[in-house]
Order: sequence, then C-alpha cells, then structure tokens
Amino acid sequence: MLEDGKYVAWFKTALGQGTGVVTLANGRITGGDTVIAYSGFYEQDGDRFTAVVRTRRFCEGQPSVFGIDEVELKLEGRSAGQTVVCKGAAEQAPGLIFEATLIRSREQTPTKEDNRVFRPTKLPKLRGAR
Repeated sequence: MLEDGKYVAWFKTALGQGTGVVTLANGRITGGDTVIAYSGFYEQDGDRFTAVVRTRRFCEGQPSVFGIDEVELKLEGRSAGQTVVCKGAAEQAPGLIFEATLIRSREQTPTKEDNRVFRPTKLPKLRGAR
C-alpha cells in the first residue's frame, strides 16, 4: 500500500535517466527535478496502483527523458514496503517506455547532537611558528 509522504525517484527511458523528488498525498502527486515539475493523481488497490502524471519544464537545463518537455504519463505499478516500482508511457512519445523506482524518504527530527554549536579548540603552536 502506498504511504503518503516524500519519495526519492529514479527514472529512465531509452533516451536517458534522472532523479527527482515526489510527494504522494491523498491521491495527489507533486514533485520535480532540477528542470521539470510533475503533478497528477494516483489510485490504489492493495499493493497495486495506477497514476497519471503531467510534466512541465520550469527552467532551462538538461533534456527531458522523453525528448519533449510536456507529456501526460500513464503509469502502473506495485508498492512493496518503502519502495514503489512502476512502468508506463506517454502518448506524446510513442514507443518510449518509462520506468521508475521510488524510495520512501524518512524525515528525521533533529537531536541535541545535531544542534550543537561548533567551537574550534585552540590549536597547539607549531615549533618554529611565531
């Protein structure tokens, strides 16, 4: 079953591969990478799901893994614990198969150790130094 939350995504087609961040929340998908934004929705039935994701370029940079910037991607997949694997295609890029793996990201609450202030210690004088 898909859990709401943030996922790190690795995806590929025959034209290239990339990584991004995706948030799943109440049937909605949002996210992006360094140049492309993603939005859409998903439905689930047990560990299986379907999704429709639209892509849109928001700045210049590397080419899309589809060769074009705006597509409507239809996906099917399966979730297993903290990992989601899916495959799909976009009508705008005929014959090009898209594959993705998403791994659930766990936010960590900062601890006292994480909030320590760095205080450099006094270094010993080196021999011959003034």
